[in-house]
Amino acid sequence: MARAITTAALLCYATVTILNVLRWGDPTTSRLTVSMTLIVLIFTVQLAISAPAARSWSIRRKVTVLLLQALLTYLPLFWYGTSWGSMEGPLAATVLLALPSRIAWPAFALVVVSIPVYAAVEGEPLPQVGYYVIAGIFTGLVIYGLSRLTDLVHEVHAQRAEMARMAVVQERLRFARDLHDLLGYSLSAIALKGELIHRLINTRPEDAREETADLLRVARQALADVRLVSSGYRDMSLRDEAESAAAILTAAEVDTQVDIACGRLHPVVDTVLATALREGVTNILRHSKVQRCSISATADGETVLLSIVNDGAEHHKAPSPQPRPASSGLDNLRQRFTEIGGRLTAELREDGRFHLEAHAPTRPRTGHNPADATESRTGEKVAA
Repeated sequence: MARAITTAALLCYATVTILNVLRWGDPTTSRLTVSMTLIVLIFTVQLAISAPAARSWSIRRKVTVLLLQALLTYLPLFWYGTSWGSMEGPLAATVLLALPSRIAWPAFALVVVSIPVYAAVEGEPLPQVGYYVIAGIFTGLVIYGLSRLTDLVHEVHAQRAEMARMAVVQERLRFARDLHDLLGYSLSAIALKGELIHRLINTRPEDAREETADLLRVARQALADVRLVSSGYRDMSLRDEAESAAAILTAAEVDTQVDIACGRLHPVVDTVLATALREGVTNILRHSKVQRCSISATADGETVLLSIVNDGAEHHKAPSPQPRPASSGLDNLRQRFTEIGGRLTAELREDGRFHLEAHAPTRPRTGHNPADATESRTGEKVAA
């Protein structure tokens, strides 16, 4: 649309020039043919340099086009006189489009006054000279403004396409991160339950039956998590996750202590802390021969501290010489806590125990959009 408007405006200016030639000169066939040919050449050049692609031309190419248009603008004055004077406007617009700003505006002023000076030398009355000044300024600024408008429209469309691409990339990263954070825990629990059932099925069938029911519950939860990931809604409870973690660790014969004393949390903070708990327990089950584990959450003023401490860390496998992928669990968690204004540390301390500590604000950082989204979805869920 912007390009069509620019083209229509140039056609109108070309028509005005033809009418001026017919009005003030001798409308012979040869005169009309030559003038129309020159006008078509000038406005073809103008249309090319007004296109957004012309902004990427080399300075040499821009100067060449500018000199060509200047030649087509001033040379016909010897045949058509001041009836050709309206052609200064397109040339003035080309000066603004082709040259750097520090040169363009002084050159624009020179082009605008060139035809009025010529008209004054030719003896034109003062009102006519003033008309050429106003026409040159008006035409040059209109063509320049329409051309820049077209450039801006192209830039907006390109930026919108880039934003859409980035949104797709972010959604892919979110999907991968949530699959890791939500399903890693559930699948580890299913594997653990399956091994336990395999050991109990012959000697203690009743206990195996109970563990099978629990395994089915975890599997259903994993299925629900997959649906939540695909819909973008992930509302989790730290207290519920702590109870589930305690049950899983107890089934793995881990002496577990749980103390959740942080009260009611903001939905976003609750979800991020619950995700951290899941990741911590998943790592314990995968990477250590843990015997004791303590899970605690306390609130101190405007900060909530989640602490997961376990032994067996000395049995961790040696780290791989290859770098971890950017989507690893701890990296995902650090990103989540950074987004809400918190922080996460995970380290093996001198006491031989592995400490994972997550510090989160009681309210997520201002401007955190996921918080608003979670709150609105939570409200819809409660209303339903």
